[in-house]
Amino acid sequence: MITTKNKAGIISLVLSCALALSGCASLTEKADYLTRLDENECPYEEFIVVDVYDDFANYQGIQAGWFGEIVEKKFNMELNIIAPNVSGGHETLFQMRAAAGNVGDLIIFRSENGVLNELVNAGLVYNMEDMLQDSYIMKYKDAIANLNKDVPKAGIYAIPSEISTDSRNTPSEALEPGYGPYIRWDLYKELGYPRLETLEDLLPVLKEMQERMPVNEEGQKTYGFSFFKEWDDNMMNAVKQPCCFYGYDECGFVLAKADGSDYQSVVDEDSLYMRMLKFFFDANQLGLIDPESVSQNYEACFEKYSQGRVFFSPWPWLGQSAYNTVENAEAGRGYMFAPVEDLQIYSHGCNPDGNARSAIAVGAKAKDPERMVDFINWLYSPEGICLSNAGAGATAGPEGLMWEQGDDGPRLTEFGIEALQNGGTIQMPQEYGGGSWKDGISALNYKAVAQRERDDNGNYYYYILWDSVIQKEPSALASDWQRVMDAETTMEYLQKNGMLVVAPGSSYVQPVETLEESTIRNQCKSVIQRYSWDMVFAEDEAEFYALFRQMRETVQSYGYGKILETDMMNARAICSEQ
Repeated sequence: MITTKNKAGIISLVLSCALALSGCASLTEKADYLTRLDENECPYEEFIVVDVYDDFANYQGIQAGWFGEIVEKKFNMELNIIAPNVSGGHETLFQMRAAAGNVGDLIIFRSENGVLNELVNAGLVYNMEDMLQDSYIMKYKDAIANLNKDVPKAGIYAIPSEISTDSRNTPSEALEPGYGPYIRWDLYKELGYPRLETLEDLLPVLKEMQERMPVNEEGQKTYGFSFFKEWDDNMMNAVKQPCCFYGYDECGFVLAKADGSDYQSVVDEDSLYMRMLKFFFDANQLGLIDPESVSQNYEACFEKYSQGRVFFSPWPWLGQSAYNTVENAEAGRGYMFAPVEDLQIYSHGCNPDGNARSAIAVGAKAKDPERMVDFINWLYSPEGICLSNAGAGATAGPEGLMWEQGDDGPRLTEFGIEALQNGGTIQMPQEYGGGSWKDGISALNYKAVAQRERDDNGNYYYYILWDSVIQKEPSALASDWQRVMDAETTMEYLQKNGMLVVAPGSSYVQPVETLEESTIRNQCKSVIQRYSWDMVFAEDEAEFYALFRQMRETVQSYGYGKILETDMMNARAICSEQ
């Protein structure tokens, strides 16, 4: 994923480019836009194409399908998503757009490291304050004020994501954690549920799975693991993810324990990152890693999961979303959380201030700033949340088609069940633009509120938390897992067994780096990424450890120690704020 550690220096290059903002009518001069949307009125006569610069999107191009159709009907506009994850050249792309004085009409960005302040200083974002007065989104005014409190010019320039009304110590996840070892439970069952004391014990089990099922039903080769490079940042993302299984997450080049009890440099010989590098090296020695991992993107990787070609998933929303269709689950096939005994799963605590490191803003040169503000306001409305976060395990999408409100609460329609729980290939009605459900899902990859947030009627936004879904008769797959694990859900299993470590929600935003620091970081992370991949695919242990020594020596020669010191300071500041 794109990092913002060096964006401050890039943005400072355009500080001298003052941007004149065109005047627009404020919302006080006409009815609130959400009211007009309820009346199915679109006040905008001119059709426009909106450039959305999006640090988190995994798709680039025009938003198509049913979500694109809804956006066009409500706003008379089309979303053209510009995704650094897809196009590559992350910092270069941002630099080019910032230097031109126009990052995008809408900007969804990593707001840490002083980037928001620099965007404001450079005149690259629009002050939404006047337009947002008395609008729906101001129900989150405290979170909005917190994000904008330190900007150099008074106003509202960005809105934080994942806002929650729950306490900071409440896990933000719903029924499944954000990270965990998810394995093909049906094959694990066939092997007799072998004991797994540590993550390393999974390797021989995954190898047995591969030997039992060397190819899928279409004759395609199977693997224990399959990766992609798009989300690599300060380190190799695929290697960092299992660190979260043991209560650690990244803060630059530091792995920080959720409870603030430990901080590790990723290039230390005894670091958890090194342990996971060795774990995947050993996996590759067993022939368990997909060799196409070095070149494929996220979508290609996802497709392999949907084809039943991979046995391990580090996230529930990858393996389960791709493969746990109604048909497969009823047949007992699918991904479920593995009972590895030494786990301490990292959980992000809820945050009333939202996730200040992920935010949305209107570009200063937006074609129609008022329309952009209306769109953001809608994204944070009950309807906007339901539509923009729709997908398997998330929100349910359009009311009436996908779900309906009953006397006993919301419930999925038959169409909704088919779309959300059976692979998403069902075709949408023509009034929704046609095409498949899954192809029309919002590509913004932006969460306005936290998973456990409720709407104005007190119902959870995420359908997996609805009583009508929870009380549904479990599939053969879920029933067997519940029997073996003695728990109804993964979160219940983890909490009951003391295997969940909650990092209290924090609004700490890392201070801006100097251009020199950003340069050093970019050099070091490039080395760590490259050597990490080489170590995983090393020919033997001698080469593995030789590469590790070269990686350490190279980053240290670039000034890694200076950046590590800053990252340690930031990691401790996050924990002390909690």
